[in-house]
Amino acid sequence: MYLVIGATAHFGRQTVDALLAEGRPVRALTRTPEKAGLPAQVEVVRGDLAVPETLPAALEGVTAVFLVLPYGLDPAAFLRAAREAGVERVVFLSSGAVVDGAERQPDVIAEYHHGVEQAIIASGLRWTFLRLFFPAINSLSFGMQLANGDVVRAPYADAASAPVHERDVAEVAAAVLTGTGHDGAVYEPTGPESLTQAEQVAVLGAALGRPLSFEELDPAPVREQMGRFMDPDFVNALFDLMAATAGKPAQVTTVVERLTGHPARSYAEWARDHVADFA
Repeated sequence: MYLVIGATAHFGRQTVDALLAEGRPVRALTRTPEKAGLPAQVEVVRGDLAVPETLPAALEGVTAVFLVLPYGLDPAAFLRAAREAGVERVVFLSSGAVVDGAERQPDVIAEYHHGVEQAIIASGLRWTFLRLFFPAINSLSFGMQLANGDVVRAPYADAASAPVHERDVAEVAAAVLTGTGHDGAVYEPTGPESLTQAEQVAVLGAALGRPLSFEELDPAPVREQMGRFMDPDFVNALFDLMAATAGKPAQVTTVVERLTGHPARSYAEWARDHVADFA
């Protein structure tokens, strides 16, 4: 049995589908099973990582777990329960901000994910880490602005990434969960090309059939405004990551093709797949 934690969010939901496509038995952990909306083949169980007593039943008979955590959640209770239940391996969706071998991680995003990685390693469970850096799904944040016009206004027009389709991430996760030879591996799945934020908006416009444009904003007031309703340290880390990529082509890896057998899907394909989300 394969357990997906975070099964109702983007990456977890797609991983459920990827496992089902391979004919694998899938269980999904959620606090609200009645709202999960998952396929009938999925065993949906009620549970909460913050409520340890709900975990043993969810982990019974599970051999491998795909772990997607909300930022800041302590994985200690889950790892104890997984070890006691006889789970063999954990595949953790981590962050590309993590710096291996660093005496101190560069920001709170990297620090949190590095801490989870280290806790998983210390648990004694077999593990694999998938580190993502600005996945394509982040572009959904443009939706609110595009509902009222054809201009995306944000800092760092030249911030570059190689946005990866969540379906590719899911298929990589399924390959690792069900395959062999991945213990102790760290994979960084990316899309097939480096694109700036402004270029992503142009590609999205082509998919939507709209003349979209990108208007660059001064990052300082945007940081300050976002810091009023989000953790300021998190906001600063996110902005610093974008600033560091401005004008620098993003690294493109072959992880998706090596582990799934097909080339990584392009950002243009992602945009076409998500046209309805911007309607």
